[in-house]
Amino acid sequence: MKKRFLSIIMSLTFAGTLVAPTNVYAEEAGEAASVSEEELANEEAEAVSEDEDNLRIIPKGISIAGTSVGGMTVAEAKSVVDDYFAQYDDVSFTLSANGQQINATGADICIGAKNSDVTTKAANYGSYGNFAERFKASKDLEEGRGKDFALSLGVDRAALNTYLSSASSQVNDEASDDYLTRENGQFVFHEGSSGVVVQVDESVDIIADFIENDWDKQSATIELSTIVKEPRGSKEELAEIKDLLGSFNTDYSSSSTARKNNVANGVGFINGTILYPGDEFSVLNTITPFSAENGYMLAGSYENGTTVETYGGGICQVSTTLYGAVREAELGIVTRSCHSMIVTYVPPSQDAAIAESGGKDFQIRNNKNYPIYIEGYCDGNKAYFNIYGKEEDDPAHSVKYETEITGVNVQNTQWVADPNVPLGKMTTTVGGHTGYSARLWKIVYENGEEVSREVYNNSKYNPSNRMVTVGIASEDPNLSYAMLQAVNTQDVTTIANAIATYAPGVANSTPFVITPKYKVTNPPENAQDGAAPATPETPTPAPDATTQPVPEEIPAPQATGDTAN
Repeated sequence: MKKRFLSIIMSLTFAGTLVAPTNVYAEEAGEAASVSEEELANEEAEAVSEDEDNLRIIPKGISIAGTSVGGMTVAEAKSVVDDYFAQYDDVSFTLSANGQQINATGADICIGAKNSDVTTKAANYGSYGNFAERFKASKDLEEGRGKDFALSLGVDRAALNTYLSSASSQVNDEASDDYLTRENGQFVFHEGSSGVVVQVDESVDIIADFIENDWDKQSATIELSTIVKEPRGSKEELAEIKDLLGSFNTDYSSSSTARKNNVANGVGFINGTILYPGDEFSVLNTITPFSAENGYMLAGSYENGTTVETYGGGICQVSTTLYGAVREAELGIVTRSCHSMIVTYVPPSQDAAIAESGGKDFQIRNNKNYPIYIEGYCDGNKAYFNIYGKEEDDPAHSVKYETEITGVNVQNTQWVADPNVPLGKMTTTVGGHTGYSARLWKIVYENGEEVSREVYNNSKYNPSNRMVTVGIASEDPNLSYAMLQAVNTQDVTTIANAIATYAPGVANSTPFVITPKYKVTNPPENAQDGAAPATPETPTPAPDATTQPVPEEIPAPQATGDTAN
């Protein structure tokens, strides 16, 4: 009994002379009892960050693959490991697939340490394992018996996956799906072909296994994993495409030659698209890049608040026209954005903007049970989209879409005195845009009776100021000065009265007050004639001034980077 008691006292005394790292105690405690959520949270909060870990010092007497790293930081030791494997960077490998080859190097296939945590283990030597192992490791280092960590050949699987995902395009023989063309109003079936493609994940495993277990550190040939891909579709399946599900067109007859070219070019990229059930389609990805090489011409577009000439100007009319056909076909909408300012070729809330630099895209999904075919064409005056598929709705089913204007924000007018223009002559130099908020309603009918009405989208269009110059040139300097003073007030009534007084014979087509193209659909009871409620931006008509609407198709800068109207 005395011997056992003495043994316990000696054990406790001996243990007390050793200092074990606190993280070891935490690990051992975790094995003995469950850790509470609060304790786990505290451990995470107190965990050493990667940057801090890289600054940890490796104990003296530690080496990696025969190179001393004692006294180095973990980051410095990682450089030693990288230098060790750099000897294999230039070794050549032939990756074979589909009867073709990819010429690669050791650097390409990312040869490195299989035991990539070797530097961390070196830094922690003497701080892990059971009590006896920790004690022995610490004692060995104290007494000059060093520790060498071996390096095992391996690959960086994540980096190799990235490399193969790109390089495999050199040997892939992609499948060509069965497809249709529309000729003389009829669908013509074209048979696709199978293809052979590299299975990237499986090929990464093959390369890693070879390097780790069989490689003799010389040039080698590795056979990659491939799979035969059959074409999607069949003659029978595509034969179901015969019904017109939805169609839409927009007019671009007044556009410049360059803009007409861009619209027709964009429509051409979309024409012939087949979407199988569940497929998604991105207009932006399909019709970009906007470049001369891709068939686009310079045309007017809006960019960062100014009107500029860009390749692809006018392309938003393509996505907007497709949006109309998609609505009629009742396909799924994944992403749709309105323009930052109103466009003229469709009513508000019926547009779909795209912008290569602004991240705006129009994306749809085939939510039908059968494939659909998108036909697009232009005739020089209008752009058309037709969507064909298999009609699944009852013949008595129909839909209608109605725009509701919920707000009108008439643009301000900036009046500018022009000393080179006859007194009182007004000229609109920037037409500006009226701002609107709107929503689109989808109304469903069965047998001619309305069965549902729901909001399909909400849109907000910003206003942009118009600019009007007022001539102040006169042989009488007093009249010029009086007109200048009136213009400087920026008050529409004052300017109108000055023109009526000092230049009564001048004929002006430019209106003093802007009449918005659209009115609030359901105005408050105290509003008159459906007009928008009066705001500081809606001036009172000037005395004897002829009020005429400003043509809103006049280009004006947009507030954001829409590619084009």
